[in-house]
Amino acid sequence: MPDIIQLLPDSIANQIAAGEVVQRPASAVKELMENSLDAGATRIRLIVREAGKSLIQVVDDGSGMSATDARMSLERHATSKIRTADDLFRIRTMGFRGEALASIAAVSQMEMKTRQAHEELGTLILVEGSEVKKQESVACEKGTSISVKNLFYNIPARRNFLKSVPVEMRHVTDEFQRLALANAEVAFSLWNGEELMYDLPAAKLQQRIVGLFGKAYQHQLAHCEAEVTVVKVQGFVGRPESARKTRGEQFLFVNNRFIRNNYLHHAVMNAFEGLLPDNSFPFYVLFIEIDPKHVDVNVHPTKTEVKFDDERAVYAVVRAAVKQGLGTHNLVPALDFSADINLVQKLQSGGNAGRDVFYDEQWGSLQKSNLKNWEHLYEREGSASRLAFPEQKPEMSPPRAEAPMGGQGTPDSTPAFQFQQKYIVWPVAEGLMLIDQEAAHERILYEKFQQQLRNRSGASQQSLFPQSVVLAPADFALIMEIMPELTALGFRLEEFGKNTLLVTGIPVDGTAHEKHLLDGLLEQFKSNQSTLQLPVGDNLARSLARRTGIRSGQKLGATEINSLVTRLFQCAAPSLAADGRPTFFILDTSKIERYFGR
Repeated sequence: MPDIIQLLPDSIANQIAAGEVVQRPASAVKELMENSLDAGATRIRLIVREAGKSLIQVVDDGSGMSATDARMSLERHATSKIRTADDLFRIRTMGFRGEALASIAAVSQMEMKTRQAHEELGTLILVEGSEVKKQESVACEKGTSISVKNLFYNIPARRNFLKSVPVEMRHVTDEFQRLALANAEVAFSLWNGEELMYDLPAAKLQQRIVGLFGKAYQHQLAHCEAEVTVVKVQGFVGRPESARKTRGEQFLFVNNRFIRNNYLHHAVMNAFEGLLPDNSFPFYVLFIEIDPKHVDVNVHPTKTEVKFDDERAVYAVVRAAVKQGLGTHNLVPALDFSADINLVQKLQSGGNAGRDVFYDEQWGSLQKSNLKNWEHLYEREGSASRLAFPEQKPEMSPPRAEAPMGGQGTPDSTPAFQFQQKYIVWPVAEGLMLIDQEAAHERILYEKFQQQLRNRSGASQQSLFPQSVVLAPADFALIMEIMPELTALGFRLEEFGKNTLLVTGIPVDGTAHEKHLLDGLLEQFKSNQSTLQLPVGDNLARSLARRTGIRSGQKLGATEINSLVTRLFQCAAPSLAADGRPTFFILDTSKIERYFGR
């Protein structure tokens, strides 16, 4: 039998590596900008076209490379940062595997220009699909400029899986923001085609936050800091009243490297306990400094997941830092920091003392949580009982009311009433119907907005005093992208300077203040965009329905109750909200009678 195992050609091996390192344009942006930072750049310019699909260019004023190093940088596992295996545990630079440039060059048409300060001429290298087409000396600026054109041009299947330009641009912007936050001492700029989205001079962290997210953050930030022997945490948190309903503006860095860590996110949320509205998330930018030997950053190709030697100790210091910041800036009436002070002292003294304090605090928090859950037992039981009944089909007709209907076919004479300002209870022939007022109104508005988008018929209420709204550059670009759909829904928006809109009208269902409505809509739209694959129109209809609908806890009058029930059963799919939540279930009469032994 002939031998069947053989080595892959380098070009194919590089394409396979690219699948791990370069998942989308934003991945290439991250790798190229990290290389610029490692080269000691003081100014980095990022230029993209079509969200990086047709062009990604990163220009820096770093140390540059010699002709030999420039060629070697395109080989797999070629690196200037690793000499022995032990070096992996002392990493403080960003990229270090030596796969980035080789992987990007394998799936694009790449041009590299680089020159060291002491050299008169630099080096130009052209690469297509891992094949070097040209290398020659060229006059160029000190530093390095890398242009990546037509990403995935030689892997059509991968290119077809890329999302729309707005979605991919959002990912590019996210990577840019993370690196700009972690390196405030470096000047950054971002060009989207011919539009300058960000122009950030070297600054302090607080100024960098304002430059990225807008002047509204200028007076919403509280500085926080805590330090023990091996861990230091510092940064800024947002005021509780500025918290948002969706995640997205939470940034954790370990040794200046952005990470995702739900456990440490919980530490921040725990510090905010009792200060935030339900289901809302605070803004924070926190930097954790720790000896590299206590953290492993090499657990995932994108290096956004890390492992700590003692994750519980880091949790405790993060929580203490945030609580200290909130208390110092008088964002809460009173906070007792004795536990945190003891914790810091015991952590510094070593041993298991810090862990003991941590466990005591966590146990107390757990007891409170369990008590709260016990108090909600009956609410949970009501939710669980939904499973005991057959699922209602979307095309169902309205259930027959137990009491006689009004002459116009509305349930005016039905003894419907509101329960806990969350549910509408309506007696029907089969038993008791319980309607979730929030989910029901979202379904009604969702179908209404869908129809308006189809017919371009959204009615607008004109603003008596038009409001100007300043947006982050990425949000402004997104608004421009979806402007036709917003207009169809009833928004009237005009450009009013750089990253600024003048709101002259909002949809007739938009009862909120113009700025709050637009901010909330954008926030919900981006949240949907990051978790769901939806057409723009469907996403907008869902987002606007969510932001303008009746909320749980809102008291309704008899006329509003009856109108809500009637409009719900005029919907094409009355049993489900737009996100799939049930709008109602029926507690069958036979179930009720069995409960009472009848």
